[in-house]
Amino acid sequence: MKSAATLAAVPKADTGPEMKGSDAVVECLIREGVEVVFAYPGGASQELHQSLARTDKIRVILPRHEQGGSFAAEGYARATGKVGVCMATSGPGATNLVSAIADAYMDSIPLVAITGQVMSRFIGKMAFQETDFFGMTLPVVKHSYLVMDVHELPRIMREAFYLARSGRPGPIVVDIPKDVQQARFKPVFPAATDFRNPYVSGEHRADDETLRKVLALVAGAERPVIYAGGGIVSADAHKELRTFAEGTHIAVATTLMGLGIFPESSPLSMQWFGMHGAAYANWAVDQSDLLLVFGARFDDRITGDTHKFAPHATIVHIDVDASEHNKNKRVGLAVVSDVKYALGRLNELVAVERFTPPDTSAWHAQIAKWKKECPFSYAPSRHIQPQEAVKALYELTKGDAIITTGVGQHQMWAAQFYRFDEPRRYISSLGLGAMGFGYPAALGAKVARPDKQVIDIDGDGSFAMNIQELATAHIEKIAAKAMILNNQHLGMVVQWEDRFYGSVRGNTILGDESNVGSPDNPDALYPDFVKIAEGFGVRGRRVIKKSELRGAIQEMLDCDGPYVLDVVVPYTEHVLPMIPAGKSVKEMLLK
Repeated sequence: MKSAATLAAVPKADTGPEMKGSDAVVECLIREGVEVVFAYPGGASQELHQSLARTDKIRVILPRHEQGGSFAAEGYARATGKVGVCMATSGPGATNLVSAIADAYMDSIPLVAITGQVMSRFIGKMAFQETDFFGMTLPVVKHSYLVMDVHELPRIMREAFYLARSGRPGPIVVDIPKDVQQARFKPVFPAATDFRNPYVSGEHRADDETLRKVLALVAGAERPVIYAGGGIVSADAHKELRTFAEGTHIAVATTLMGLGIFPESSPLSMQWFGMHGAAYANWAVDQSDLLLVFGARFDDRITGDTHKFAPHATIVHIDVDASEHNKNKRVGLAVVSDVKYALGRLNELVAVERFTPPDTSAWHAQIAKWKKECPFSYAPSRHIQPQEAVKALYELTKGDAIITTGVGQHQMWAAQFYRFDEPRRYISSLGLGAMGFGYPAALGAKVARPDKQVIDIDGDGSFAMNIQELATAHIEKIAAKAMILNNQHLGMVVQWEDRFYGSVRGNTILGDESNVGSPDNPDALYPDFVKIAEGFGVRGRRVIKKSELRGAIQEMLDCDGPYVLDVVVPYTEHVLPMIPAGKSVKEMLLK
């Protein structure tokens, strides 16, 4: 039997006045601290929009496509760590959210997707605009709800937000039939969830005995490396990571998801590694004798051939998600723990027990030699090189901007030539690799951080996929910028064609194949992104001459509204280094 003190400590539920189900959803959003919802209306979600129209506590942003709205919600979540919220109607409205839901699942982003559904009595009868959205999204969500009883709405909404942001974050779907939205009831708003919380019980906190084993391995290492990923961002553990790396004097290589969790200006930084990452970071991981993996999942773009990945290293893997341990790569020591707690406690043990780092001076000298011999670089050209444009943007913003990207070569160049010293500054679709992500994500990030410059570094192919969101930027007065590296091709696929398919073009030219636009053939450039932007009421400029590049970027940065800068670059440039898919570091291409 619970004591009186225990019972008194349990938060009490709050009963509200009679209201519609749709009004209860909005009240739940307000209680969860939701500031903005990216929502496109339709018949099955109209009640929700009517309820949102009756409150001034939530900003509702109308995207021009549901996918744009859901990517914007992701951008908001990635820039803040808060739960992003998107909404759509049933059928095609809901299915247009699937790419963003899958993207959030792959990259562990907290997202709640609320969808209208046909009347309960029509479910399963192929009614107009009916899809089994609950079933359709099961493989790409952390959890799904189909709400059949209006009285369950407050509990479900509370649980949805709790699940989205707790543990390993991820997307939640809440599918609500129209009659449930319309039903009137007296809601009971729970003050807390009934889920057993592993953080309170301590199940997800590494014990000191295990952490001392980690420090013992560090003490005996000659060539240690830290491999840190997006879990550090999710756990807000970047400060603990820096303290640990500096206290043990271990070099750090991050994943793309982890860009900025360790300052790239630090001498201990090896930036990021993997398929197109720094050669020196890849070599260091390959030659390491101890690999400390914090909040990462051994993605194939990181490991290549897993049998040849870090072949000489004892691997320690600390992650909150036990299912990631030994999934892609067998490790020597698997630790299930909140990584922020584990790193914080490791730092305490280092200080209290006066831990002495091993002498790794020879190892650091070798890493410094690799850095000097093989930095990120590009060949000079009479044309604007894409890497040159990214570097100029970095210099003109002094690194103080949030960068979003589409997917392709520009995505890799953005990571290579824009340096990141803080987390949540590089926002990109990485696990799913969804083209069309960049500009909508920039809108969400700018809504979240109006105090920051937010620039989408994009490719012409990727930018065109959600170009309609320029209307959202103009109407909603969201000053997100886009710098398009326009090479008139699907650049990354062209690179693979050049490297592995004898340069045979398989539908990778975006303009007229008989008259392809280029810096030397500007009259054939297609489409005219500046005119398109102007049609949406957004300022724009095209730049071809190297001498005009920095001035054009500065004009973009100085604009107080949205802006499209079309930078024309050659299509012949390849992203290097490159470890071919499924290969090892030994087969890395440097030229």
